[in-house]
Amino acid sequence: MNTLSSFVILYPVIVSTVWIIGSVFFSIQQHRVPLKDLHHGKPTDLVSVLIPAHNEADTLENVVESVANIRYAKIELILINDGSQDDTLKVMHQLADKYAQRFPVKIINIQKNQGKANALNNGAKLAEGKFLLCLDADCYVDKNVLGPMLTQFYNDPRVGAVAGKPIVRNRTSILGRLELLEYVGVIDIIKRGQAFVTGHITTVSGVVVAYRKKALADAGWWNADAITEDIDVTWRLYHHGWQVAYCPQSVAWILVPERIKDLIHQRRRWARGGFEVLFRNRKMFVTGTLSEQWLLMDMVLSDLWAISCAFVTLFYLITVLFTGDLIMDGVILFLLLLISLVQFLIGYADSKQSDFISWHDLLLLPLYVIFYWFINLVSCLTALGSFFLDPTHVGSWRSPDRGL
Repeated sequence: MNTLSSFVILYPVIVSTVWIIGSVFFSIQQHRVPLKDLHHGKPTDLVSVLIPAHNEADTLENVVESVANIRYAKIELILINDGSQDDTLKVMHQLADKYAQRFPVKIINIQKNQGKANALNNGAKLAEGKFLLCLDADCYVDKNVLGPMLTQFYNDPRVGAVAGKPIVRNRTSILGRLELLEYVGVIDIIKRGQAFVTGHITTVSGVVVAYRKKALADAGWWNADAITEDIDVTWRLYHHGWQVAYCPQSVAWILVPERIKDLIHQRRRWARGGFEVLFRNRKMFVTGTLSEQWLLMDMVLSDLWAISCAFVTLFYLITVLFTGDLIMDGVILFLLLLISLVQFLIGYADSKQSDFISWHDLLLLPLYVIFYWFINLVSCLTALGSFFLDPTHVGSWRSPDRGL
């Protein structure tokens, strides 16, 4: 039991320390050694912007307007309606008429909801661009989103995908502000750390990501059976020898769930997608590069940590129930809180301008530590159960929680 307790305590401490250090050096590297645009002075490549949508009539106009404001001369827009029951298709045609003079607009109508991966595959078939910028229909992108991404592609011909940075924009509720902290102090920090330490990231952010079309074709496009197409395609690219880069300068403003049940549903889907990736890419524990093996092992250890944490917590509660004694190690609690504070301060320093956050947001940090532990523990355990009970589940869409 002591060994299990030590693992529950030490794993997040060690991993957080590694990603924090990696994140710091990633930021230093970005400032000291900026990438050079090796395509400068050459003809502009066409970029196809793919926006799949399921029941997104209320959000489509914002994202298309933001695409129209992108500072890039040569784009085409492909709108994919995936079995919507609202006026999504009607809105798409209205937007096509509105922006027809700005860039070509193509519309694909899929009668039956078959999931985001299938929608993207249909869009890619119609795309003529060398690169594909894939966006969620509830976001809007920064006008400079494409420049840094294309620089990554041109700088290294092995790069098959470039992940952008999502920024939470609905912050009127406590839950929305807690998720803001997570995106700034956990998700962004981890990706920066992974990118520097391993040269890889666990997954692109499906809400804003650019692909080299040739790389996607080589990897077999998106897997329509995957419940999380972004995690799956990341590892399909790795499996075929392509690299995936992280580009925090390319941002998209997103809406996040503001109801606990919807947030848990989202995180359970993410966790299940991680289990599917581990199962489908288990051979890479032997055949993959050291960086890929490290990331896969970290995914395994994080899942084992969730299971161990649940067991240790249950054992602790039973002990308290029968003995009445509260056994709390103040040194350990202080260490965990200190590491969390350092992690979020670094995230705040890196993101305060791009994410429009203030130091007041950090006042929710103590609550966030409890929130993050609870949400991810529940999500991981329930996803693990669903994975073994229904291993053949195929991805599909449902109308998402867009905030209160």
